[in-house]
Amino acid sequence: MSRFVDPLVVGRVIGEVVDLFVPSVAMAVSYGAKDVSNGCHVKPSMAADQPLVRISGRRNDLYTLLMTDPDAPSPSDPTMREYLHWIVMNIPGGTDATKGDVVVPYMGPQPPVGIHRYVLVLFEQKSRIVDGYAAPPADRPYFNTRAFAFNHELGLPVAVVYFNSQREPSGNRRRR
Repeated sequence: MSRFVDPLVVGRVIGEVVDLFVPSVAMAVSYGAKDVSNGCHVKPSMAADQPLVRISGRRNDLYTLLMTDPDAPSPSDPTMREYLHWIVMNIPGGTDATKGDVVVPYMGPQPPVGIHRYVLVLFEQKSRIVDGYAAPPADRPYFNTRAFAFNHELGLPVAVVYFNSQREPSGNRRRR
């Protein structure tokens, strides 16, 4: 008898970034032709531009998407946990993140040392979040997904996906 172990638990995303939750919305993340699945590896050069994030749900439902790095500046000493990479709010269900309001512009992975986890968390909103209420955090380091969700009355996540990334040798970076 095989037992299923949730990759979000194995990857310590549940516990370090979010609390245990029941996924209720499908979220598909891709960087170009690379589909992101929990625990996969994505090179920083492939993730320089924001991913396509498709979400299911009804058109009348609205969602908030966050992306953080809980391993900043290094996985063995994450003193800047969590480093904020992206916030998009008011994303209509059945669409993608480009249809929402960008609160914090996308910043691709830039892991200085070690293998970092990059976590995309989707929350369902109770209602449209207006500009003044969606003020961006003062800075990107020391962000806290749980506190953000609490402050914006978002509750538990409805979907989470994470990938790993590490610094590329300078000779292997993709040319643009």
